[in-house]
Amino acid sequence: MSKQSLGLDENITAALSYLFGWISGLIIILIEKDNQYVRFHAMQSIVVFGALSLASIVVSIIPFLFAFIWAVVNLVAVVLWIVLMIKAYQREELVLPIATDITNDLLKKY
Repeated sequence: MSKQSLGLDENITAALSYLFGWISGLIIILIEKDNQYVRFHAMQSIVVFGALSLASIVVSIIPFLFAFIWAVVNLVAVVLWIVLMIKAYQREELVLPIATDITNDLLKKY
C-alpha cells in the first residue's frame, strides 16, 4: 500500500474523500498533489456530491411539487456515498456515467 500526503494508506484517504461529500473531496484534492488514485476519488466526490447538492438545493426551492424527487435525490446520495467509500477502500474505481468522464477531464486540467 502506498502512502500519500496525509501519511495514510491511499485507499483510506480515497475513502475519506467521500466522507463529507464534496467538502472532504475538495479538502483532499487541495492537499494531495501527486497520488492520482486519491486525486481521482477526491475529484469524483466533488463532481458527484456537488451535483447532488445543487440538485437538492434546486428541488428544495419548490418543496411541495418536488418532494418525491428530493427524497430520491437524497436516497441516491446515501447509496452512492456508501458504495463509493467501499469501492475506494477496496482500491477500485467505480465508473459512473458522466461523473467519471468529468472527473478525468478535470484531473487532466489540474
